[in-house]
Amino acid sequence: MPSSVPLPRGTRSPASVVVPLAVAILAATSCAVANSGGGGDTGDAGDTLRIVLAQEPPTLEPCEASLTDTGVVVRSNISEPLIERDPTTGELEPLLATTWRQRTPTTWELDLRPDVTFHDGTTMTSEDAAFSIDRAVNSDLACNVDGYVFGDERLELEVVDEHRLAVTTTDPDPILPLRLSFIEVVPRTTSTEAKVREPVGTGPYLIERWETGVSISLRRNDDYWGEPPAYPRARYVWRSEPSVRAAMINNGEADLSTALNPEDATEDNSVAYPNNETTALRLDGREAPLDDIRVRRAIGLAIDRRAIVDTLFDGLADPAAQLVPDGVVGHNPDLPIDPPDPDRARALIAEAAADGVPVDRRITLIARNAQFPRVAETAEAIQYQLASVGLDVRIQMADTAAHLEYQLRPFPEDVGPVALLVMHGNQAGDAAFTTSQYLLSDGPQSTFGSPELDQLISEAGELSDDARQEAFAAIFAHQNDTLVQYTHLAHMRGLLGRSPSIHYEPNAATGDELRLAEVRPAREEAR
Repeated sequence: MPSSVPLPRGTRSPASVVVPLAVAILAATSCAVANSGGGGDTGDAGDTLRIVLAQEPPTLEPCEASLTDTGVVVRSNISEPLIERDPTTGELEPLLATTWRQRTPTTWELDLRPDVTFHDGTTMTSEDAAFSIDRAVNSDLACNVDGYVFGDERLELEVVDEHRLAVTTTDPDPILPLRLSFIEVVPRTTSTEAKVREPVGTGPYLIERWETGVSISLRRNDDYWGEPPAYPRARYVWRSEPSVRAAMINNGEADLSTALNPEDATEDNSVAYPNNETTALRLDGREAPLDDIRVRRAIGLAIDRRAIVDTLFDGLADPAAQLVPDGVVGHNPDLPIDPPDPDRARALIAEAAADGVPVDRRITLIARNAQFPRVAETAEAIQYQLASVGLDVRIQMADTAAHLEYQLRPFPEDVGPVALLVMHGNQAGDAAFTTSQYLLSDGPQSTFGSPELDQLISEAGELSDDARQEAFAAIFAHQNDTLVQYTHLAHMRGLLGRSPSIHYEPNAATGDELRLAEVRPAREEAR
């Protein structure tokens, strides 16, 4: 879920981009980013792997590891799941569990490794695995993994013996092993009353120190059951400015950095990778004029996706026609990318207006600050293009908390028609995780739907293998043909800051989990 992408050079001010883009006469450009100054030391080079993040993780709680800012530190570093998904092939692979099988239509049985200990020295058993699943899914902790991966499902857990566990679902679930790959295993002594700040896990690193606002330091787990990582220590710091993160790579102050901007990237300090994120406009179909499908179709026809990708994203993306990229089960390779057709868009809007639809009502386009590089310029380009077909659009840039109020149910009331700029990453590699969130009528991130689409989603979730792929591919076609809740923009690629002193190949999961055990000094790889 890596391709070689030429990296851009040169800069140009954001103001010079918007008008040429809006009229679709777009020259390749880059946008300058203000340098906030300072980088700071991330620790002694050599035995310490130094990582700079965009922001401090809000928590290191393992049941919140599906949150990007938490998972990039926790997943497969501090704690580990029973099963992991290969982000390149999509295959499920053993980790803390060695084998798994479907015992009955609703029950799966897993065998666990017998030689694993937690960071506190206790031995991991099936009781710990059962506890971890119960804590993440069946408890009142409101873990992110519960809502995102399991929805309202309640799991029945049976400890068969010390190293064997049975998990039973209410209805048959052909992808339960995939869902379980999102649950990090913790000791059964972990609190069930509150989320923990510094967890105990089984991973190759353990937490040495978390100095709030400054850094998180890890040290190698000398009792790790698997291959020991190359670096005895790792240290995370955070800098909000992408240019500062890039400078830290350039100056030898950091070895890895998340989320560089194209204008700060060079062939020596970064590598491009498909980050599994898809950008789109979610159109609130509860409010006029967005409750009219002709207006929603017109918005899709007004936007020049290729121009946005080539100019504002510097080619680090591909125009999108659906919410999931290639490599995710259910991706439909036959969906066409609509070329811009402003004349057709104006005709649809005029037709809606003739039927009494208030097409002159102001639409608020909401985007999140730092959502992706040049997000503000992207919003301005979309605003201009929609204005060119007769729609009145106002941009509202929001911080993460304010954006989440619009992204998740319950949605704000009495705010008028909203086009929300979303960026969705399907970490699991199966369309069920997308459709349940974004397309169901009552999905946590869906503003409307249809009974027919809900039924299709329900039926697809019960299938497996080729039948599952075909069913979900048909669902994405159905959304485009009959619902049009989304105007899809692009499947994104990320830029990982990488020092020449290390060897690490990013993959489609890198934006959500940065596996430190896979990092090696470049000198070792050169031998």
